[in-house]
Amino acid sequence: MANQGVTDPQYEPVNTGRRRFLTATTAVVGAVGAGIAAVPFIKSWNPSERAKQAGAPITVDISALEVGQRLVNEWRGQPIWIVRRSPAVLEALPTLDDHLRDPMSENPDQQPEYVLQGDVHMRSIKPEVSVLVGLCTHLGCSPEMKAEIRPEPFDANWKGGYFCPCHKSKFDMSGRVYEGVPAPTNLVVPPHHYTDDNTLVIGVDPQGAA
Repeated sequence: MANQGVTDPQYEPVNTGRRRFLTATTAVVGAVGAGIAAVPFIKSWNPSERAKQAGAPITVDISALEVGQRLVNEWRGQPIWIVRRSPAVLEALPTLDDHLRDPMSENPDQQPEYVLQGDVHMRSIKPEVSVLVGLCTHLGCSPEMKAEIRPEPFDANWKGGYFCPCHKSKFDMSGRVYEGVPAPTNLVVPPHHYTDDNTLVIGVDPQGAA
C-alpha cells in the first residue's frame, strides 16, 4: 500500500440541483431517522494526492460514524459514500423488491460478489454499513441522500434512499435502482474490506488484503 498522509475531512450539507462531483474529499451527513441533528467530527486517513490519482487504496476510520451519518471520501476520483444505516432502514430494504429493476443485484459489474453472500438486500459486508460509489449510473450526477422513511414529493411511499434531481432517478439505501427511472443499473459497490471493526479499506477486496 502506498504511504499515506493524514487528512481531516469536513462535513457540509449535501448540495441540491444539477451538479457533478469534482475534486476535494468531503464528508457529508444525512439523517437516516428522525431526530438526528448533532454531528460529531469523523477522521479518516487518506493517501497523498499523487497516490490517489494512481488509484491507491484509502483507509477510513469509521469508529465515530453513528446511525444516520454519511461519510464521503474520494477514491480514484469518485465519491465513496459510507453510511451507517438504521434498523428501520434495514427492515424496509427487503420490502422494496417489487419496485426495483435489479433487486437481487444480478448485474455482476455493479458490485463484488462477496457483498451478496449475506443478506442480498444489504449489498454490504456489514449489514449496517453501506459502501457505495456516489455517482448516478445514468449520467454520473451525484444523487441527494434522502434517508428518512417518510413521504417525499417524488415518492409518497419513500423508504429512504438516494434521489437524483437531474433526471429523477431513485435508488434505495442499498443503492438499488428503482424501475421506471433513467438510471439503468444499481449504484456501484467498490472493492473494500475491514481490517478491524472500525477500519475500512476502500480499493482492495478481502482476498487481496495482506
